[in-house]
Amino acid sequence: MIRKAVNETHSALTHFTQKCRTLNHLKELHCQLLKLYLPETPSAIAPLLLFVVNSGNPSFFNYSRIVFQNLDYQSTFLYNTMIRGYMQSDLPIPAVLCYKDMLRDKLIVNNYTFPPLIKACSMILNEFGQRGFSVHAHLLKLGLQHDRFIVASLIEFYSLNHEMDRAHMLFDEIPNRDVVMWTTMIDGYGKIGEVGKARLLFEEMPERNVISWSAMMAAYSRASDFKEVLCLYRRMEEDGLMPNESVLVSVLTACAHLGALAQGFWVHSFAKHYNYESNPILATALVDMYSKCGRMKSASSVFEVITYKDIGAWNAIISGFAMNGDAVKSVQLFNRMIASGNRPNETTFVSLLSACTHAEMVDVGLSLFSRMGSVYGVEPRFEHRACVVDLLARAGKLEDAEKFIEENMGGIEKGDANVWGALLGACRVYGNVEVGDRIWRKLSNMKVADHGTCVLAYNIYKEADRDIEAKCVRKLIEEMRIKKQPGCSVIEVNGIAEKSLASDLLHPK
Repeated sequence: MIRKAVNETHSALTHFTQKCRTLNHLKELHCQLLKLYLPETPSAIAPLLLFVVNSGNPSFFNYSRIVFQNLDYQSTFLYNTMIRGYMQSDLPIPAVLCYKDMLRDKLIVNNYTFPPLIKACSMILNEFGQRGFSVHAHLLKLGLQHDRFIVASLIEFYSLNHEMDRAHMLFDEIPNRDVVMWTTMIDGYGKIGEVGKARLLFEEMPERNVISWSAMMAAYSRASDFKEVLCLYRRMEEDGLMPNESVLVSVLTACAHLGALAQGFWVHSFAKHYNYESNPILATALVDMYSKCGRMKSASSVFEVITYKDIGAWNAIISGFAMNGDAVKSVQLFNRMIASGNRPNETTFVSLLSACTHAEMVDVGLSLFSRMGSVYGVEPRFEHRACVVDLLARAGKLEDAEKFIEENMGGIEKGDANVWGALLGACRVYGNVEVGDRIWRKLSNMKVADHGTCVLAYNIYKEADRDIEAKCVRKLIEEMRIKKQPGCSVIEVNGIAEKSLASDLLHPK
């Protein structure tokens, strides 16, 4: 009788769902079920909920939640359907609560319950980190730990939680691993900086898809090994795989850092051909690449055609003009951004303050800093205060810079090498031995001097004919065996970025 009713319900649904396009149509369908089947067979509601979840329509799912919450009859299938529906609607916490209700109702969970449930736990790691461990313990108790879909979800959970040892243990227990499992492991190791382990897995993969290549490139990009990103991209091309937007973003990031303009041009033309340029993340990466390569006209052209300019796009173009010495344009773009309704963030102000520093626009920079919190609700951080110190120091306002450090940064002791270097460098430029001597003595007493600050202090004393102090600094450099990081340069030859270190005799060319 029940099977017959369910079959009849499926037939009715097939008929009605062909016309079910609006919420009113769904309600009509629900009424038909209430009249025909539900009084004798409550389980006949299951196909309706399944249809709603598979439809992907938010208004349908909201209606189904009300229906589900008012049912007198519950089943494992209904709960599984709703957990999956919550996940597809990006509602992980209700999905977990639905699972708790399922246990409260003493219903039997099965292998279909756990994959969406574990994914829900992955999404709420920051808020309820222990929930996923409880779910794992429960499925072990039920003996479901060998289901490959459940294991794949657990691998993703532990990878996102940066517990790669546990993820690898689960990975090793699965004999037939699919490309998704391999890629999840590679991405997990990449996110915790274990690029070597990620590469070993990548090379062991029996087959790779574009997402696998993307995960490996992203790992190298996070590790700032941009040359390897481009090498991998060339290998992927040789394998005949078509890159997706994620791959192109990684490649553009590498081009930006290496100054590989020719490769960046090629990626841009490829993106245009396949209409990837409409992707806002990729378009922002193009703006950043052109900016770092000094092609602000191209960067502006890409920026202006972005339909929806988010804060990332605005920051990219503002930063681009700032790093290329056009502080006035950066400030103008900032005003345009505010007028468009976008709110600035910490990155916006770092770019603006840096631009004002190099253009010696002291009043504009100080005004922007003072308005950060009061007008735009952005709390100044250490890097913003460091920019103000640099702004004042480069303009020769050394006492003001020193006072700012004392009053706004907790004194010279709370600074870092960049702040000390900016102040000492300005002391040397303006010949202010008094402030330079005061800063150096504090640094030497704190024993935090590095090669850069030592050299600056030595030059300040030497140029002021204070040979005794200069010799003391020189002796300290020798005693500490401080070495300067060698300078490096990158040049693009035939589409390949070549990196050379100063005094490097090992490079083959």
